Amino acid sequence: MITQVSAVNFRQNLGEMLNQVQYRNDSIVIHKDGKPVAALVDAELFARIRRMRERFDALSGRIAAAYADVPMEQGLAEIDAAVAAERKQP
Repeated sequence: MITQVSAVNFRQNLGEMLNQVQYRNDSIVIHKDGKPVAALVDAELFARIRRMRERFDALSGRIAAAYADVPMEQGLAEIDAAVAAERKQP
């Protein structure tokens, strides 16, 4: 479950919200002036997110290296063509 709270409410109820995250595996989105500014998630989920980001960064680096010699216009055209072809599939 994802709970949305204001920063003031979060500060006032920190202990209870830590329990929500730790024991119920909830996530809490903290808003300031009506805008989301932070999220509190359990440590296991955070570790998974970090691993996924590391893998994504490594993959992005490999793709960037593979296309380093391709002119930007050509690369963008290839991406647009691939996206269009994928969207046409049922």
